[in-house]
Amino acid sequence: MNIRAEMPDYHTHTSRCGHAVGRPEDYVAAALDGGLSGIGISDHMPLAGHPDPALSMTPADLPDYVAEVLEVKRKHPGFVLLGIEADYFPDRAGDVRAVLESQPFDYVIGSVHYLDGWGFDNPENLAGYAERDINAVYARYFELLGDAAATGLYTIIGHLDLVKKFGYRPTSNMAQVLDTLLRRLARAGVIVEINTAGLRAPVAEVYPSPAILAEVHAHGIPITFGSDAHAPQDVGWGFAVAAQLARRAGFRARAELIPQPGGRMQVEYRRI
Repeated sequence: MNIRAEMPDYHTHTSRCGHAVGRPEDYVAAALDGGLSGIGISDHMPLAGHPDPALSMTPADLPDYVAEVLEVKRKHPGFVLLGIEADYFPDRAGDVRAVLESQPFDYVIGSVHYLDGWGFDNPENLAGYAERDINAVYARYFELLGDAAATGLYTIIGHLDLVKKFGYRPTSNMAQVLDTLLRRLARAGVIVEINTAGLRAPVAEVYPSPAILAEVHAHGIPITFGSDAHAPQDVGWGFAVAAQLARRAGFRARAELIPQPGGRMQVEYRRI
């Protein structure tokens, strides 16, 4: 069975973010060549309060990005979606909402890459782990993810346990903190992605971990899949592994976003 052909990849980036390569059409071509059922282009939205051309597009780039993706979407109706990955900052949610409402995005991936100003997943900031209590880091990260979901801005929550990227693990039991987060995600009605980029990171494990994925299933939260591709050859990467992990966690279906007339999105559930 061609597992890749049965699912879309909703988490991909382009050269506009400053740390990826390729144009939207290159990613679409890779998805077509790989036999995926669809693709979403979801580059990094301009970072509210943290402008850095090496980490996200600039505000001036956003209209051109949208126009580029809409062009390939017109060429491949029903196959290509216009997405965006929007960081959550507690004090800038209004700014993020204004940007999201200004463009015809089909879906939004919500992410947390900063903890109170510290870019914890940036290799340049690794020293920050030695300066902090790892259990407090995890607790704060999960708290912010829950806050993000509660805003109603996001369709998908990205790389749920990204905070483990460099292999730093909590030393105390985080079960209650995780349960609180997952209850909040379930109430918010968001989708959680299985993000295969973790397999390419130092931690060498999908986001979220198999143990957390089982808890996602137990809380009735739907899943989807994303490669977090930063190059066209990464599109759909690791999806066979991710699908196996999803099934082991109890999932038999995953969410797929289906365009409807009038620009609406409908979530349908397809077998894994």
